[in-house]
Parts: sequence; structure tokens; C-alpha cells
Amino acid sequence: MSETQHIVKSFDQELQRLRSLMTAMGGMVENQVALATDAILHQDAGAATRAVELDMQVDEQEREAEQLVIRMLALRQPMANDLRQIVGAMKITAAMERIGDYAKNIARRSIVLGQYRLPFSLTGVANMSRLVQENLKLVIDAIGENDADKAGQVWKADLAIDEIYNSIFRELITYMMEDARNITPCTHLLFIAKNLERIGDHATNIAEHVFYAVTGEPLTDERPKGDGSAYAVIRLPDDVEDR
Repeated sequence: MSETQHIVKSFDQELQRLRSLMTAMGGMVENQVALATDAILHQDAGAATRAVELDMQVDEQEREAEQLVIRMLALRQPMANDLRQIVGAMKITAAMERIGDYAKNIARRSIVLGQYRLPFSLTGVANMSRLVQENLKLVIDAIGENDADKAGQVWKADLAIDEIYNSIFRELITYMMEDARNITPCTHLLFIAKNLERIGDHATNIAEHVFYAVTGEPLTDERPKGDGSAYAVIRLPDDVEDR
């Protein structure tokens, strides 16, 4: 094998390693979101604890991916498609790390929420979480398969998540206005719903990075979004703590 062939083969192996890190990290955050959802819907403190504990592993995976990206940029000096793949990987893993943070915060709030007897259904939160998890799984598949079509599907699907979030927002505000005893649990649920909405946004961001890395073309259309009517009352901040 010539030196050039060896370099090409080594670079391909590093690219595959980077993709494996991304898919492994994706599987972790997917599991985190599923555990956090179980914690909310079933008052499962054990699931909440596991979701929080997984966050350290997600952070470690991101650091490993970042170090590999820096090494490849410094030593390989990639161009064109290879450069898009590598830079995209760094952005994707950063977005996944944020998803992990949101899942961790959902899990923590579920523990507090478990102290209250809720006088209303969690159907909306369950439906929203289901859609978020479907998008997350699809975008992770898109990463592993370098599939721009799947990335495009995720990008278009965010509208449904926004619409459910707006509906949940209005419903919870109504419950708080009807009975002051609902204010504390509803506030926690508002932040949980906001965290789920942000997870959906980050899945969409990942889809944009995958699409560009694969095709070399950005998704130039305006991203489909909900009408934002919930923001007429109050806009919740992102519920992510500094590490």
C-alpha cells in the first residue's frame, strides 16, 4: 500500500469513528429523553435518576468527538465534502449535548412534580414527547446513514411540536387562573413543555447540519414554525443550568 493510500484509508477510518461517536451519542440522548418522559408520565423517580446520570456520559462523548474533530482539522486539512462532514459533526454533537441537558432538567422537574396530585391530564405532554422522540430517532438515523431526505423530514416536522406546545401553554395558563393551587405544578409543567420544545428545535438544527454536510446545500426555505400565540402571555427562558 502506498503512503497516499494509507493516508486515505486512515482518514476514512477517522470519519467512520466520528460518525460512530455521533450515533452513539444520539442513542444516549434518545434514551435520556425516553427516561425523562417515563419519569413525568409514570412518576418514576428511578427513570429520572438514570436520565440525570446519563448526562455525564453524553458530556464525555461530546468531548471525545470534539478532540477527534480538532485532530482531523489540524492533521488532515480536509476540503469540500470532508470538511463539511467534520465541521457538521462538531455542531451536531454540541446540539446533542444541549438535548441531554434539557432531558436532565425535565427529569429533575419530574421529581418535584411527583409531589403533587395533578387535577388534569398529561396527554398533551405525552403526545409532544412522542413527536419529539420520533424526530430525534429519525435524525439520528439520518446521521448514521448520511441521509439528506430523512434530515429534510425532521426539518419539516417541527411545526407539529410547536403547535402542541402552544396548546399546552394555553391550557396550563387556564388551570393556573382557575385555581391558585395549580400554579406551582403548572409552572413545572410549563418548563417541561418548553424543554421538550427546545429538544425539538435542536433536532431540527441537527437535521439542517446533516442536510448541508451531505448535499453541500443549505435548507434555504423558512423553517415551518407554530404561530407563537403562547408568547403573547409570557415567554419562558430556556431551562438549562450552567455546568
